[in-house]
Amino acid sequence: MSTQELTQALIKSYQETGGINHLDGKNLPSRRAVGRITEDLLRLLFPGFFDESAIATAAVRSAVSEVVDEVAGRLTREIARSIEYAPPPELPDKDPTTAARLISMAFLARLPAVREVLATDVEAAYNGDPAALSKEEVIVAYPFVEAIAAQRMAHELYLRGVALIPRMMTEWAHGRSGMDLHPGAEIGDHFFVDHCTGTVVGETSAIGNHVKMYQGVGLVARSLAAGQQLRGKKRHPTIEDNVTIYAGATIVGGETVVGEGSTIGANAFLLHSVPPRSLVLADDVRVRVIAKDGAKSAAPDWEI
Repeated sequence: MSTQELTQALIKSYQETGGINHLDGKNLPSRRAVGRITEDLLRLLFPGFFDESAIATAAVRSAVSEVVDEVAGRLTREIARSIEYAPPPELPDKDPTTAARLISMAFLARLPAVREVLATDVEAAYNGDPAALSKEEVIVAYPFVEAIAAQRMAHELYLRGVALIPRMMTEWAHGRSGMDLHPGAEIGDHFFVDHCTGTVVGETSAIGNHVKMYQGVGLVARSLAAGQQLRGKKRHPTIEDNVTIYAGATIVGGETVVGEGSTIGANAFLLHSVPPRSLVLADDVRVRVIAKDGAKSAAPDWEI
């Protein structure tokens, strides 16, 4: 097949197969641009860690100012495209460009608060992993840090009703870390996922403070058979404070609550709520839920 014949075949496909074309419409946010913006935002969150050269304290003001100005302009352009595609329920201004600028600056103003929470995540990772040599190693070498940083930033845009961009940010991190954190998920402080790979946290998940998870954990919906009718409904579980979830565990459903101080064992498939300080262990055909206080002698190696 010649290139001319291939071109004609593709044009015919565009005409006959709809739904996956975006022609004659508004320009959507650029995946590449959003990825680069996310990388530069990491430079603002962790100064000196994601830069090519060291930053002296005396030069930090000018360095940060330069990045802020550049990121603000590029982010405003991408948010304006998002607004033209799907305006948020509440716009700060009728003009898309002005509204995008206001949203962008309001988002950037939240970065100091995001940094405060991320500091607790780094602390949790360092304190929770004896293999970590330093907090510096955690920041530069643990994929979890990029993933949770991207999620916490994306969550701020998600709360402002910005379409497409929050998910693009978390998918950028997903591709780099192997951990899928939806921007809609509510995640408390001192959060840590060891190893990251294969972890999935759904949109309506609620995670408390001091929660530790391992690879392959899924906080997922019970069923998506109803499709778009489930939009806006609580579909994913709630994890209360001080819970540990071991590798491969799957916790299902919007009504499922894992009580404070509980431990979920590896490969458990949990479909119902458990009270505080429960130990959930996988069995051949079911899960066993026992009170931690009565389990210490029987399972001394568990983090209970």
